[in-house]
Amino acid sequence: MARVVLKFGGTSVGDVERIQRVARIVAHARNGGQPLAVVVSAMAGETDRLVKLARAAGGETPNSAPAGGPGFDDEYDVIVSSGEQVTTGLLALALRQLGIPARSWQNWQIPIRSNADHAKARIDSIDDGRLGAAIDAGEVAIIPGFQAVTHEDRITTLGRGGSDTSAVAVAAALNAERCDIYTDVDGVYTTDPRITQKAQRLARISYEEMLEMASLGAKVLQTRSVELAMAKRVRVRVLSSFVEPGEPNPGTIVCDEEEIVEKQVVSGVAYSRDEAKVSLLGVEDHPGVAAEIFGRLADANVNVDMIVQSQARHEGRQNIVFTCPEREAQRAADALAAVREKIGYEDILIRRDVAKVSVIGIGMRSQVGVARTMFQALSQRNINIEAIATSEIKISVLIDSAYTELAVRALHTAYGLDAVG
Repeated sequence: MARVVLKFGGTSVGDVERIQRVARIVAHARNGGQPLAVVVSAMAGETDRLVKLARAAGGETPNSAPAGGPGFDDEYDVIVSSGEQVTTGLLALALRQLGIPARSWQNWQIPIRSNADHAKARIDSIDDGRLGAAIDAGEVAIIPGFQAVTHEDRITTLGRGGSDTSAVAVAAALNAERCDIYTDVDGVYTTDPRITQKAQRLARISYEEMLEMASLGAKVLQTRSVELAMAKRVRVRVLSSFVEPGEPNPGTIVCDEEEIVEKQVVSGVAYSRDEAKVSLLGVEDHPGVAAEIFGRLADANVNVDMIVQSQARHEGRQNIVFTCPEREAQRAADALAAVREKIGYEDILIRRDVAKVSVIGIGMRSQVGVARTMFQALSQRNINIEAIATSEIKISVLIDSAYTELAVRALHTAYGLDAVG
């Protein structure tokens, strides 16, 4: 029978009572006869506690250990990865209480190999030999997410949200039928249900759409996990861990575009308030200046999104406006201030009260008028657009953050998402 990987996040395993509910879900799935591997996060709040301990001891500093990555000592990962180990043991014990053969597998026992970029490692390989044989024999394997080991056997962590990536990677290595990601929501919605009660759960969404939604502010899945699922063609199902076994819990399938028969022009509306608008005014207009600006920003590890160039008031000058995450705005300004004479700009302004609102849908590839609908819907509510970015399946606009919720509701209605079946 086809293998399945289940993943449970921090809220799903937040205390012993919730871990026992997870055990009932896993037992119900195993009784269906499918070989199971289960990937778990640390209990809610535990990783934050461990990070504080590591920082207090000096873990987030230029490292002295040879294996450490820039900015983090390799012992930092030893500390912050311990939360998942506790969860694996607790869930294995809870399953055994239900009569289910289960054992915990730590990342070095499988092993799950990664590079040595501590606190943000990337998985290189997973040896599925012993693990696959164990689950095929009927044992439930409980695996810690968020972590791996280097080829020198040092523990690494994958960064925030890394347990999703771990689960998809394990599913790919096991050639699993799908990866079920249990969370505190019952699927992927057309937009944030906290903003509009008319948000609808999607039965299916393509990898490309989910990747755009994740990168544009939707918090259901981590971006790297969707990238990996798309690359390895792992079908992912997002569903609730707070539904008792046996009750309806269809969730949302993230799959290849060809599996979706009825393609919506727009499948969802996403937003992000973590945005800043940086304006370089009066930049000298000559070849190479843009390369210098964005090269400096790249060197400063600033993630630039929207870019707008326009004529300045003075002859031979231009204005260059770009957006970046709000927490990176000052770093961007400092990096450009250091080369002000070389770039030749007159002033730099940072505006933080902005938000990015996006519409996403694979149906955009074959439809015209999608942008017009967006701009008309915003215009009718007197919402001014400050910047625009597009791709084949998305349109993003930058607006005043005070209008974020109004814009999301207006676009959700304009594209007919209030009544998605």
